[in-house]
Amino acid sequence: MIQFLANNGNELLIKIWEHLYISLISVLLGVIIAVPLGIALTRIPKAAGFIMGVVSIIQTFPSLAILAFFIPILGVGKVPAIVALFVYSLLPILRNTYTGVKGVNKNLLEAGRGMGMTSWERIIHVEVPLAIPVIMAGIRLSTVYLIGWATLASFIGAGGLGDYIFNGLNLYRPDYIIAGAVPSTLLALIVDFLLGRLEKRVTPKGIKTTPEVI
Repeated sequence: MIQFLANNGNELLIKIWEHLYISLISVLLGVIIAVPLGIALTRIPKAAGFIMGVVSIIQTFPSLAILAFFIPILGVGKVPAIVALFVYSLLPILRNTYTGVKGVNKNLLEAGRGMGMTSWERIIHVEVPLAIPVIMAGIRLSTVYLIGWATLASFIGAGGLGDYIFNGLNLYRPDYIIAGAVPSTLLALIVDFLLGRLEKRVTPKGIKTTPEVI
């Protein structure tokens, strides 16, 4: 393994960067879409069940099938990989956002309304801050999943640590497999830890709740 690092150290750093880039861009897109959508669904409960059901069904599709689906549309490379992983990121973030905002104490919302807050102000200053632990739990879960699933992006030429894993399987090289699997696992643990610190930083003081991971 030391010999492998000596010969491929620079390439390994590039693969780690590609892996992080694919995963984090996908999660960021998921946050941008799923958090506002989850908040909006609390206002239209009739549509919530239908949309949640559709997203849940999509989540059951095999990862490789999703990747293959986008190849005729977007070709191969990082773009279809990011789009496919983005689709997979939606459910945990969407469901946790919906659950967190829906679970906010109604008395607090009435208090905000009594203070003259608009609906938008209640979202920004009451609902989202109180739901942050639950929302962040969904983001952390989605990020960890995507860092693992991003190894499959190698199949469509997106690069990342999956290149080492599949090359190792094809060439019967355990050192390649380890070089892909271990950094991928470490990335998931490190990113989850950093997101946990971010969650503590953005959670308003005085809120004591156990994040609900769905």
